[in-house]
Amino acid sequence: MLFRVVAVLLALAVFPVVEGVLALFDWGRPNVAEDPFVGFTGSHSLFVLAEDGERYEVPPARRNFFAYESFPATKQPGTFRIFCLGGSTVQGRPYSIPTSFGTWLKLALQEADPSRNWEVVNCGGISYASYRLVPILEECLGHEPDLIILCTGHNEFLEDRTYHRMSRLPGWVHQPLGAIAGTRTFTLLRGAVQGVSDSAPAEPDRLLLGDDPDAMLDYNEGLAAYHRDDDWRDGVIEHFGFNVRRLLTIAEEAGLPVLLLAPCSNLADSPPFKSEHRPGLTEAELDEWNRLVEEARTLYRTDLRRAAGLLQDAIAIDDRYAATHFEQGKCYEHLRDMEAARECYLRAREEDICPLRILSPMEEELHTIASEREVPFLDLHELLEAGSRRGILGDDQLVDHVHPSIEGHQQIARWLLETMAQEGLLEPRDGWEDRATAAFEKHFESLEDHYFLRGIRTLEALRAWTRGEADGPPAHLRFPERITRRRAGEDASAAGDRRPEAAQNSEITSP
Repeated sequence: MLFRVVAVLLALAVFPVVEGVLALFDWGRPNVAEDPFVGFTGSHSLFVLAEDGERYEVPPARRNFFAYESFPATKQPGTFRIFCLGGSTVQGRPYSIPTSFGTWLKLALQEADPSRNWEVVNCGGISYASYRLVPILEECLGHEPDLIILCTGHNEFLEDRTYHRMSRLPGWVHQPLGAIAGTRTFTLLRGAVQGVSDSAPAEPDRLLLGDDPDAMLDYNEGLAAYHRDDDWRDGVIEHFGFNVRRLLTIAEEAGLPVLLLAPCSNLADSPPFKSEHRPGLTEAELDEWNRLVEEARTLYRTDLRRAAGLLQDAIAIDDRYAATHFEQGKCYEHLRDMEAARECYLRAREEDICPLRILSPMEEELHTIASEREVPFLDLHELLEAGSRRGILGDDQLVDHVHPSIEGHQQIARWLLETMAQEGLLEPRDGWEDRATAAFEKHFESLEDHYFLRGIRTLEALRAWTRGEADGPPAHLRFPERITRRRAGEDASAAGDRRPEAAQNSEITSP
């Protein structure tokens, strides 16, 4: 037995020696930026040199998705440069960069440590998912960054793509396999096999996407492109974890610190955007489900506890219809059973056919990744929810389904500064909080009225977008494979269509 153990240890000892030799000669370096599932048809820069040659700026061609932003081409001594990467939450929607957490962070940093020149560059892109942030991060590495703030998770389900090559291995297998796949030895062996095998493609067989997002909801009646697809959902979730890990790996290899943020979502006041019945529901089951839901709604003003019980009976018949969970959550909330209400709201979010909010498995993945990589981590949902009046995040902290209020962005900036201080990135002087508050008020008062009017119009357009009412071409012309069009004379009694009229809309009647 001792001989066998020694033999195994000696065999394993060869591997680190080989890795050391390969590292010494820089052979077989893994390409961590490569995405095996999606690629891009072009690579237009987010920042280009301005005509005067003194600043980098977002060019007009990119401003459909990014707000105008700029920073000095030459980084001055004593400058600490931060790039904020993510989606529209980072950009500050429905407003813009002037009231985003990046701007408030810069103001707070100037008050906390005026001895340094603080630059905070906003790279928040509308509808930008995690896989679209990799080229942005790689570009930012060429601009002498000192810190990356990464906030992503809401936009993963916006673009149509497939995951036919996604592995279906158990979760506990992925970490060791991922570690092996990231070695130089594996990279060289894979290249050798692909070089001699006719069946192994030289290039990954992956979907090519355009430079900017082509969201399904950018098309009129875009909600029609969404249907229940559990395999696609699982692929999106796994791809998300893969992308966050490679973003952190790219930064780590560049010696660049990262602050990782989990985005927040509206649970209490944002109904699911689309609901569908579970597959295989029989005619009799659907009739009983309809009866229970309709009877529950007649009791919303008189007997909420009985209504919640009837909705639970309906959920026992079909637990995949998202709107029912949300309505039951409203019943429990008005009954002051906040724990039960929150569980219902979470389940409603999970069953949403059009997931415009980060899902629980993705939130859990962010926690896991932060722990694995020992990365500073802020769960914005937990932090904002802790200050919510009801103990469930809703309209008191957010302006819509995902975007924080201006006050929320200010609070996020304070948390970021405190985290930076904990990580030794600055030593804030005493009293910075009060001075930062004063600076916030002065900046807020400097904004003109039309800035807020534009924000209100953007919010109205955003709400129409979530209802599938975009001004783009009809969705069925772009996504025919995902849309089942109902023609005149078709059987409207199909299980997916025979639900109470009020439940067919994204707006749910509140008790």
